[in-house]
Amino acid sequence: MEKTKTFPLRYTAYVLSIIGFFVSLGLVLFIGAGYAFTLIFGAFAALGTYDLVQRKHTVSRNYPIMANFRYLLESVGPEIRQYFIQSDTEERPFSREQRTIVYQRAKNVLDKRPFGSQLGMYEEGFEWMNHSLAPTRLSGSDFRILIGRNCDKPYNASVFNISAMSFGSLSANAILSLNTGARMGGFYHDTGEGSISRYHRQPGGDLVWEIGSGYFGCRHKDGSFNEDMFRQNATLDQVKMIELKLSQGAKPGHGGILPGAKVTPEIAEARGVSVGEDCVSPASHSAFSTPIEMLEFIDRLRELSGGKPVGFKLAIGHPWEWFAIVKAMLETGRKPDFIVVDGGEGGTGAAPLEFINRLGMPMTEALLLVHNTLVGTNLREDIAIGAAGKITSAFNIARTLALGADWCNAARGYMFALGCIQALNCHTGRCPSGVATQDPRRGNKLDVEHKSQRVYNYHKNTLDALQNLLEASGLKHPSELGPEHVVRRVSKTEVHSYMDLFPFLEPGALLEGKTDLTVFDKYWESARADTFEPPEFILKLRETKLR
Repeated sequence: MEKTKTFPLRYTAYVLSIIGFFVSLGLVLFIGAGYAFTLIFGAFAALGTYDLVQRKHTVSRNYPIMANFRYLLESVGPEIRQYFIQSDTEERPFSREQRTIVYQRAKNVLDKRPFGSQLGMYEEGFEWMNHSLAPTRLSGSDFRILIGRNCDKPYNASVFNISAMSFGSLSANAILSLNTGARMGGFYHDTGEGSISRYHRQPGGDLVWEIGSGYFGCRHKDGSFNEDMFRQNATLDQVKMIELKLSQGAKPGHGGILPGAKVTPEIAEARGVSVGEDCVSPASHSAFSTPIEMLEFIDRLRELSGGKPVGFKLAIGHPWEWFAIVKAMLETGRKPDFIVVDGGEGGTGAAPLEFINRLGMPMTEALLLVHNTLVGTNLREDIAIGAAGKITSAFNIARTLALGADWCNAARGYMFALGCIQALNCHTGRCPSGVATQDPRRGNKLDVEHKSQRVYNYHKNTLDALQNLLEASGLKHPSELGPEHVVRRVSKTEVHSYMDLFPFLEPGALLEGKTDLTVFDKYWESARADTFEPPEFILKLRETKLR
């Protein structure tokens, strides 16, 4: 990676301490001045030197001396917020409580809490799980779900994995740490659409290769899909599944561009593009333009991969487009092996404010729509469902599985495990923890051996917590979780289980026209397997403001 030649201002305190030490020492030796300033500057210089050579804290290595003031302020942060600013449970976008539980589990330190819950249990939206008077006792927490049972090479995946984050958005050492942790824990690492880099390959952890509209790692010079390059990567033993990205929660329907100035030789190598040239991800795919063509493309990918599970990831937008895909499955008999539902809560990808806040369906509603549609068309047992959307804890996993998912992915949770401090500088390249940056002077400070252990710890301790929840609920496996196990408060005096709160279709109900749900009644019949175009009545509405 190319090094920046300007002097990093974040080293200013360290350099000034060294200068101050030698100047004050000279004054002591030549004019007999006191030792006070020499000792003070010497102590700061020694602290800065220690910060640079230690390997546990990337922020300290990037900000010698100054980082210690952050840690000092952080140590009294709960008190400052409690008296002056906000509670530990206020999410912006992740609360201190959410981040702290990840840090503690990643570090293998005590994650217990004293004196009862800080959550408002009588406030609207509070959720909990029901426990059992006949708890179970499980032998372990390595919970698995089989994906692609009809494939030649099905994959037995963990129920909690690393969501899509590309090399290019994350640093080399961050990718190395994530994949090493995935190998240690036996869970998968989604490559993101930036394809398979040398840093994904080196540790040897399981990979899900995500293919976006730029076809990085499997493209011709003009950006079109390249079968030969795809086959070469897809048949790697390390690649367990292939995920076709239709859209993502952070910026659905919005392509992307990595400016040529940021396309280093390593990024160019992974993505199959030229060094120094703009790297473009179009807003839509060029390999297909209709739902039927998309399913044909998925079948072709499965064939080229040697029979590995192939599916797609999407953030739900217009319901008729999703229904069109399902109708194409019914008409052709072609099906993906899995679908990953990405919530509109956004993710690691930087995006315009409106996209982050106001575009795309949140995970709960999106997951329910996908699950119900597949159940209502008798396709659910053939297609596994993963889900992602601000998942950091065992309860987050449990509630997501109760809504219909088979497994969960997390991106920002694993970033916290790497040491992310939610500085919200992901898009600037100035990530203080060395995670979301391509500046080698920052990223190289992230110690792979230490951080990969934290990734492993976070995964294991979160699944251990999930095991405890399942045992307390009288269950034997996460697959037994259903809407009857989670309860939500809807008012001060009223609560409902998910089973009563959300609609769940009976098998085949959509085929029989017995849903009584507006979204299906309004859009299902008019959706077409041969096009993503809106129904006729929607097109007519767009011609006038007279609704």
